[in-house]
Amino acid sequence: MTKQTQADLMILFVTMCWGISYYMINLCTGALGPFALNACRFLIAFAFACMLFFPKLRAVNKVTVQYSVFGGIVLAAAYLLVTLGVTRTSLSNAGFMIALMVVFTPLLSILIYKKLPEKKLIVVVLMCLFGIALMTLNEEFRPASGDILCLACAIVSAGHLLFVESVVRREDVNVIQFSVYQILCVGLLFLPFALFVNRPPMPDSGFVIFSVFFLAIFCTAAAFIVQPIAQQHTSATRVGIIFTLEPIFAGVVAFFLAGEVLLPRAYLGALIMLLGLFLMEIDLARLKNRIRRT
Repeated sequence: MTKQTQADLMILFVTMCWGISYYMINLCTGALGPFALNACRFLIAFAFACMLFFPKLRAVNKVTVQYSVFGGIVLAAAYLLVTLGVTRTSLSNAGFMIALMVVFTPLLSILIYKKLPEKKLIVVVLMCLFGIALMTLNEEFRPASGDILCLACAIVSAGHLLFVESVVRREDVNVIQFSVYQILCVGLLFLPFALFVNRPPMPDSGFVIFSVFFLAIFCTAAAFIVQPIAQQHTSATRVGIIFTLEPIFAGVVAFFLAGEVLLPRAYLGALIMLLGLFLMEIDLARLKNRIRRT
């Protein structure tokens, strides 16, 4: 097995865990509340990361701490939005709304760097808008509040992705320290709210405890660790295409574990959005060159 195949499988595993996470977030929020869930999730993830990288976490510099705190604040906002959003819409909708980060990232990049959008991006945005309308609008042409929260999460997550992209290029920032202390910052931000808003944060079943540890270790700590390692051995395009499978995993889990069945038009909207996400990640110019060579 080549290193690229191993890297792709690692990214696929992370993507599958994220797809499952919506069901577990919805389950845990009812028992713990959104603040307690995220406090437990990120503090456990930090403890797990410390066990793996403790020698590398010492002697952190001021710049890395500053960027970790800012990144943690943005990340906390994203996770609060998704935690609240999942409980207010269908799990399938949540998966597709948040997957739109793939589209919002280049849109924000255009706004920041003042570049004209590609024709492909315009087509993808129109496809996604049509798909969102089919998935979320009811008879009164109103989306559910959870759909709006998940869309907001996608936008915030896209901003965080661009922020991290700029941070990891700095020579005065230790990437591992930044990633781990960012997780700690998120946990500490949620902790006081967990103690005073969601008290007492006590899980009511063994499966809730399992879900919290699954979210912490596989969906948070491992995701922050595995992704940058895997991306050293595969292309960004392949990673992007694999990430588009996240809403499919979310929909499959919602159907089989939560018994969630959407309207036919919602599935049509999901299909249109999925095609748009794939189109966003495919390099059409390179694909045309390959076809001409064959």
